Amino acid sequence: MFKHYFHLPFILLGLIDLVVLAASCSLAVFFRFFGDTAFFSEHFAIVFPSLVVFSFINLTVMMALGVYQASVEEGMSGMMLRTIMALMLAIPVHGFAYFVASDWLWYLGSFDLLSSATVLSVFCLGIARVLFFGVLGKERFKRRVVVLGAGRRAKRLLQDLTTPFNRKGFTLDGFIPMPDENVEVSEEHLINLPGSLYEYVIRHPVREIVIAVDDRRGGLPMDDLLECKMAGVSIIDGINFYERESRKVALEMLTRGWLVFSDGYTFSAVYGMGKRALDIITAAVLLVFTFPIMLLTALAIKIEDGFSAPVVYSQERVGVNNRVFRVYKFRSMVTDAEKNGAVWAKQNDSRVTKVGDFIRRVRIDELPQIFNVLNGSMAFVGPRPERPIFVERLTSKIPFYAERHRVKPGLTGWAQLCFAYADNEEDTREKLRYDLYYIKNQSLLLDLLIVLQTVEVVLFKKGSR
Repeated sequence: MFKHYFHLPFILLGLIDLVVLAASCSLAVFFRFFGDTAFFSEHFAIVFPSLVVFSFINLTVMMALGVYQASVEEGMSGMMLRTIMALMLAIPVHGFAYFVASDWLWYLGSFDLLSSATVLSVFCLGIARVLFFGVLGKERFKRRVVVLGAGRRAKRLLQDLTTPFNRKGFTLDGFIPMPDENVEVSEEHLINLPGSLYEYVIRHPVREIVIAVDDRRGGLPMDDLLECKMAGVSIIDGINFYERESRKVALEMLTRGWLVFSDGYTFSAVYGMGKRALDIITAAVLLVFTFPIMLLTALAIKIEDGFSAPVVYSQERVGVNNRVFRVYKFRSMVTDAEKNGAVWAKQNDSRVTKVGDFIRRVRIDELPQIFNVLNGSMAFVGPRPERPIFVERLTSKIPFYAERHRVKPGLTGWAQLCFAYADNEEDTREKLRYDLYYIKNQSLLLDLLIVLQTVEVVLFKKGSR
């Protein structure tokens, strides 16, 4: 959907939650103001706008707090705890919606009603989710997959995609080695075909065949693959399969040819204007809401280090098309932190001040970059900008690292949502996989999702250092 991959059960569960939220609010309105079914039915058109806004606001806040992803990482208990937090945080948002449009959102102005609707929603959502996962099961929507190939690429797929976090959309039958292929996948995962590939697919309900052969010059069983294709089985390249399931790019499998001929990496003037408008609106709103926090932060830095100490510091960073610009941050380290040269920040870094430690954990130190977004040197969403000295070093060591500078760097980004802080080369390599996914599939929808889910990063301190 708009070049971004969504897991089907999450979409279905979101739609069910939307209906349950509307029903819960409807019940609360009925018992609070009506009590008579016929009378309620006659005035339903007046109630309906409040139900719709109540449902969408709650669903949006739940998405922002990572409720649906929590079902994979934390189970049902973690999902419900985040849901309760989201519904509570949504109450003042409903109040703001009523303040803006009180003429047609009459029922969102009652705190008693909102409290009742929220409590009802918690119970009803819990029941609906237990039924959803209990009746349908977590395996119902998964594709049964077989991998053609058992060499280096296939081994990489096995290592990266069979973790609980990534293996959401498929169940793996196994790997079929090619003749004369150097087999690197362990024997327990291999499939020894008694006949042809087509015969195996017919006997087993395989829905997808992944091509992960190291060297295709040796030939593929094209007749078999064509038979499978005509039987309704999907055929997908290993790199595309990896990208879809992990929502990052398979850096080790990547070739310049794939980059040239793959879908994505396309930019339009309409998207550029829309993205710039989103940057300005989001940065301006964030500036209004965080300006008091910025003033308190400046005061705290002054109190700790003295009123002559600088509050904001700037650094050179590499931006779009390798242009160098200056990025602004609240100072979180001692003033002579880099007297011995530039180094990555590390866990429990001794150079970080007490105030600096706090503002780093809650990402307040990044707020001055709002002005970088407003002046156009950064976007709100994009790869995080890196220092020139590190860029030069990483470009020489990590393939395709320079490609992340094809777009403006951002205040937040896909890699920040999906991976923790990078303080070494291997972590940077992993974040590049996510950055390349964003550059390949960027759209206004993906940008909005990243902005929304950044709330979870800030609240739960994901990736802070």
